[in-house]
This record gives sequence, C-alpha cells and structure tokens, in this order.
Amino acid sequence: MRINSVKYNNSLVDGPGIRTIVFFQGCDIHCKGCQNASTWNPNLGMEIEVDDLVEELNKKVFNKKVTISGGEPLMQKEALMELVEKLHDDGFEIALYTGHSKKDVPIEIIKKIKYLKTGRFEMNLKTGIKPFVGSSNQEFEEVDDETIK
Repeated sequence: MRINSVKYNNSLVDGPGIRTIVFFQGCDIHCKGCQNASTWNPNLGMEIEVDDLVEELNKKVFNKKVTISGGEPLMQKEALMELVEKLHDDGFEIALYTGHSKKDVPIEIIKKIKYLKTGRFEMNLKTGIKPFVGSSNQEFEEVDDETIK
C-alpha cells in the first residue's frame, strides 16, 4: 500500500478522542481548498506492507484509536480492506474518512469500523462548528446496525 504519513496520538478533530491518523496517498477527487493536497499524487508517499503498518500501529498507538484518511483511501480498496480487517481484529476503534458517498464503501469495511465520514469537501460550505468534518455538506456518523443495512 502507499501512504503519505502517520500522525501519532495527537488529533482531536478526526473523530472522537485522541486519534492517530493514517493518511493514504492518492486522491481521485481533488477538492478545491483541500488541506491535504500533498496526498493527491498516487506516485508519491511511501510504500509499506499492510502487516508492517499494523505492527507499527500496535506498538505506537497507546489508545487503539485510528482514523484512516487521505488522499482518498478508497483508491486502494484492497489494501484498505486488509488494513481495516487486521486493525479490527487487534481491537482498534477505526474511523474512515472518504470524500465519496457511503454507497461507495464496501460493506465488509463498514462492518469493521466505528465511524464513517463521507462527502466531498466544499470550500464554500467550510465549517468549524460541525464536529469532525471540514464542510457542512459532509456527514460523520457512528456505524451501527442501521448503517450496515
């Protein structure tokens, strides 16, 4: 898989609690005003094996709260599914941030995450009031049985 970076145990704005953020490399959306434009080019960033990233996260994430963001994680769907499955099996609470809609997220992933942020960032709808999103059109939800249906 290709990632941009990992920010350890320091985010309060990418889901509930203190979270570690894994930034996937590559984006197919390119929202105007994106705060992570350095993640757009799928050829940049660094290659890492899923197992190596899982091992590193297990060693460094003290509270097992991880948000997967980007770029656009769904561009690497197979690696994302493997990462989510392994982190879930290791007891991590996972939030997934995507600029796509909920229908674009495989149900196998939704079943193993705790939170899901969907929707493109819209600069004219930028907000600092609605928690865990960048613009008011985006949705952040806790995954439950209704979400999975």
